[in-house]
Amino acid sequence: MTGADLRNLKLIGGWLCLDFINTVDCRNSDHAHEVLSTYQNLVSWSQYANILTEDEARDLLREAVLHPTDAKMTLERAITIRESLYRIFSAIANHRQPNAIDVDTLNKEMSIAMAQMRLKPAGARNPWAYTFEDKKLDQMLWPVIHSATELLTSDKLDRVCECQGENCGWLFLDMSRNRSRKWCDMKECGNRAKAQRHYRMTRGKRSR
Repeated sequence: MTGADLRNLKLIGGWLCLDFINTVDCRNSDHAHEVLSTYQNLVSWSQYANILTEDEARDLLREAVLHPTDAKMTLERAITIRESLYRIFSAIANHRQPNAIDVDTLNKEMSIAMAQMRLKPAGARNPWAYTFEDKKLDQMLWPVIHSATELLTSDKLDRVCECQGENCGWLFLDMSRNRSRKWCDMKECGNRAKAQRHYRMTRGKRSR
C-alpha cells in the first residue's frame, strides 16, 4: 500500500470489520481497486487501522520475507474472509439471509481467533480486556473476526447499511437519528449522486 493509498482510504465503516470489508474501492464496478494486493499491503492497512503497532508490523514484514509462501497463503485467506464478511453483512443490510457457506467460513475463523484470545488486566476504568497473545503472520485477522462476531451479536446490527452510490458497495453503520444516511461519504458518493441526478434532469429538459 502506498502513502497515497493510505491518505485516500477512509475508515468510515464505523466498525473494524466493516472497514476491513471496505478495502476494495468501487467494488461493484468493472474497475474495482484492490487495496490488499500484497501481504505487505495487508500489514500496512492493519497498522493504519490500529490493529498492529509499528513494531508488530515491522516484525511481521520480517517474518514474511523469511516465509513468503506462508505470507501469500495468509493474504489469500484474508481475502476469502473479507469477501465472506462482505456477503454476510451486505445480505443483512439488504434484508436477506446470509449464505450458509459464508457463515461456516466465519465460524471456522472464529474458532481460530478465539483460541488466540486471552484476558488481561487493563486499567481502572476497564479492569479487564481481551488481547491476542501469539504473534503469527495472520494475527491481524483475529481482531477483524472478533469485530465481526461482536457486530453480528450487537444491537447495532440493524444499522448496517450498504452505500447507495453507483458502483460503490462500501458498508457502514448508519448512526443518524432518523436512519437516513444513504452514502458511505457525502463528500464523495453523495455529491457524485447529486451531480448525476442534476445531469439527468438537465439533459431531460434539453431534450424537450
